[in-house]
Amino acid sequence: MSPSVSATSPNPASPATPDQCLGQQPGLEFVIGFSQPWTHLFEVMFTVTGWQQDVLDLKMPVWTPGSYLVRDYARHVQDFVASSAGQPLQAWKCTKNHWQIATPEITTITIAYRVYAHELTVRTNHLDATHAYFNPAALCVYVPGLESLPITIRIQPPPDWHITTALPPIPTESHTFLAADYDTLVDSPFEIGTHRVYDFRVLGKDHRLAVWGEGNFRADRVIPDLEKIITLEAKLFDGLPYPDYTFILHLTGQGYGGLEHQNSCSLIYNRFGFVQPEAYQRFLGLVAHEFFHLWNVKRIRPQALASFDYDQENYTHFLWFCEGVTSYYDQLIPLWAGLYDQGVYFKLLSDDISRYLTTPGRLVQSLHDSSFDTWIKLYRPDANSPNSQMSYYLKGALVTLLLDLKIRAKFHNQRNFNQVMEQLWQDYRQAGAGFTPDHLWAVISEVAGEDFSEFEQTYIQGTVELDFNPYLEPFGLELRPSLGKACPYTGITLKTERGLVTIKTVDYDSPGQRAGLAVGDELVALNGWRIGAEKWSERLQEHRPGDEVAITVFHQDQLRKTTLTLATPQPSRYDLGLVQNPTPSQQKLLQGWLTFT
Repeated sequence: MSPSVSATSPNPASPATPDQCLGQQPGLEFVIGFSQPWTHLFEVMFTVTGWQQDVLDLKMPVWTPGSYLVRDYARHVQDFVASSAGQPLQAWKCTKNHWQIATPEITTITIAYRVYAHELTVRTNHLDATHAYFNPAALCVYVPGLESLPITIRIQPPPDWHITTALPPIPTESHTFLAADYDTLVDSPFEIGTHRVYDFRVLGKDHRLAVWGEGNFRADRVIPDLEKIITLEAKLFDGLPYPDYTFILHLTGQGYGGLEHQNSCSLIYNRFGFVQPEAYQRFLGLVAHEFFHLWNVKRIRPQALASFDYDQENYTHFLWFCEGVTSYYDQLIPLWAGLYDQGVYFKLLSDDISRYLTTPGRLVQSLHDSSFDTWIKLYRPDANSPNSQMSYYLKGALVTLLLDLKIRAKFHNQRNFNQVMEQLWQDYRQAGAGFTPDHLWAVISEVAGEDFSEFEQTYIQGTVELDFNPYLEPFGLELRPSLGKACPYTGITLKTERGLVTIKTVDYDSPGQRAGLAVGDELVALNGWRIGAEKWSERLQEHRPGDEVAITVFHQDQLRKTTLTLATPQPSRYDLGLVQNPTPSQQKLLQGWLTFT
């Protein structure tokens, strides 16, 4: 039975500091092993030396920077034991991620625990017979108040495995690395195994690409393209802000994502996504996105994210800028770098605009609120998410598009949004601090030569529909709605799983919702005839808006019949195209936008 906190125990809200340790800085070291990788259990030993207090507090982060969801990493911790010189110490748990250890007159404490790791994502840990990958936030505890102290990390790999991480090695000790502080440790994922490592240099700096997994990945194609992306972004920000850089790439049968770090990034991508053009273009966008975060997020970031509280949510209203601006550039950069052409870029931009204009939640949730509520909404979609939420990635990118086009049109491409990023980067290098809302909009307004407070209220704080064509027209472009097969509108989409046709989404206030249909209902028949997802559109084309059709579904295993009144067809997508006979001025503006100078 765990004892209650005694009168000599420090208040958890008042952690130890180096000054409290009689002026002596404690030593911090992790030893990380995995003697039985098939169990998916990391074996962690954390040793604190030079300790001079009666109680040692330890915490495990609940989230990792760059992925804004409380993931409660402590849930994977087991077999927690504290000792000193081989003798057990009294330890107890205070909260879900907080332990305390009785340490009267004890200067060296060793904590041993194991962490279950069987989730292959860029934000978690994965261990099996082929490799060991971990994010330190999901594996390594910390001592509150001592986050600024250096930390030694010693890895115990099998004889034929090697280690890839952005942390510098300690030359005199094999498999041992040094983190300047806990933030640096959290920002440095590890890939350990027999993975392939490709070394290359760009602009006089060392880069490495670590690749785990098999597929149709081709280093002779990918690495030259990485070099072009790195070079282009370095031109945008006038140099590279690191001594060296590490890409960690996991090839899987499914999964997609990336997580940015100070001098590295983790990527996960389809193992067969490097030949087919559209799949490879998506990979290039992923790389461009995570690499752009070197500046936007890892260095240029909101004041609310200037320092991290690993114990709880870190709120900001500016993730639309952190992720949305980055998403705008992750499509432009491969274009500017010559990795695909104007047609591909217009297709990608059309896809994004179509997603925005067919998401009912765009008129419900503002960018301001979407950023703030990411902790409870973006990473936790449900049946009503399309009706109530708007992605700050997606709309943030489109708002950046409007800002960029407005500035370019006004100044004939002599000014653009690149200068906003350049100015924010210069300000960060001078002050080393996060930006405030006033500072951000002051920079945007200065570059644009006008006040953008109304724009902010309309498109950031508000939910007014983005009006694309007035911004596109000076560039000889227009947005054209497409009705597809011109089916009457029902407001529902379908999916087929294990031979069953079920309702995937139901738009708010749509004919489907008014008919009482719900996500998860199994669609059985249309007008008394069995219907498959592949025949749904074809059968609907036999009807006109205003017609009533009989729908039969299983709702929670109960057979139900309802009547659905069809509505006027709605655009299924929007395509970006050139206007007829663009003027020389329009052609010049367009060329200036689509070419990096």
